[in-house]
Amino acid sequence: MRKMVTTFLSLIVALGLTVITTVWAQPQGFPQKPIKLIVPYPPGGATDIVSRAAATEMSKALGQPVIIENRPGAGGNLGSELVARANPDGYTMLTSPSSVHGITPFLYARLNYDPNKDLAGVIVLASLANVLVVSPGLKVQNVRELVALAKAQPGKLSCASSGSGSTIHLSCEMFKQLYGLNIIHIPYKGSAFAITDLLAGHVDLMFDNIPSAITHIRAGKLKALATTGATRSATLPDLPTMVEAGAAGYESTAWFGLSVPAGTPRAIIDRLHHAGMEAVKSQEFVRRMAQMGYDVVGSTPDEMSRMIQLEVARWGPIVKASGAKVD
Repeated sequence: MRKMVTTFLSLIVALGLTVITTVWAQPQGFPQKPIKLIVPYPPGGATDIVSRAAATEMSKALGQPVIIENRPGAGGNLGSELVARANPDGYTMLTSPSSVHGITPFLYARLNYDPNKDLAGVIVLASLANVLVVSPGLKVQNVRELVALAKAQPGKLSCASSGSGSTIHLSCEMFKQLYGLNIIHIPYKGSAFAITDLLAGHVDLMFDNIPSAITHIRAGKLKALATTGATRSATLPDLPTMVEAGAAGYESTAWFGLSVPAGTPRAIIDRLHHAGMEAVKSQEFVRRMAQMGYDVVGSTPDEMSRMIQLEVARWGPIVKASGAKVD
């Protein structure tokens, strides 16, 4: 009998320790204060648009405000490094576009952080294709005419981007490699600044994210030649894909995820992921994304890790072949 009692008491103690450990492993009432969401690009671009739509819905799911803070600079690295160095407590998140993970490690000669080691993925919110747009005064009507003009005037045309290392930049590099073109890359501190100069005719073309360019395309202020996805965009269904326009094998897409500093407890990541899933399933988020040309994704943290690996495999060779490098 005494042995049975001793065994029973040991079991109770073991169960009690398990319960205590489980409670300690949970984020105690997380979140208990507002969460900062760093957007590493200026307001108005594709990264900012999806961030604000997600932050609104996640605030409802978390019961605390998710506050947007735009920290542009260094091709998205300023804001990304800020989050990578932040306290891993879940109160600082990053909207990390696929370019930060798949392009940045190959493009920048010196980085003070590793986006694929110092950041932990939470969820991929949405994805999109880019759209090839040209300034109103450029006398081309399709991709073939643009290629012919670029070949006739090597080094004369300029291609704007939202910053070195963005998918907008590398989409242009992919285009140049495909046709052997000499087009000058002009990086800006975000799509909004690049679009302003494109509208004014100070630069000639751009492979912009659809959400950044859609308003100007619909208003007839920019000429859109093709989209860069595998299939036509539901937002711009009359535009051919680059492949349909004659650029065999050309495909370039981007996605936008949420990341936190590496070392953030998995229980907190899971809580943020749950809120992110609530956001991507909300009618308002889905409506807004469809209106602006995004495709809603809603990945798990593990799926986001696999998507990062695919981006590394896709863009690494293109960056190396282009010879592009930022010191």
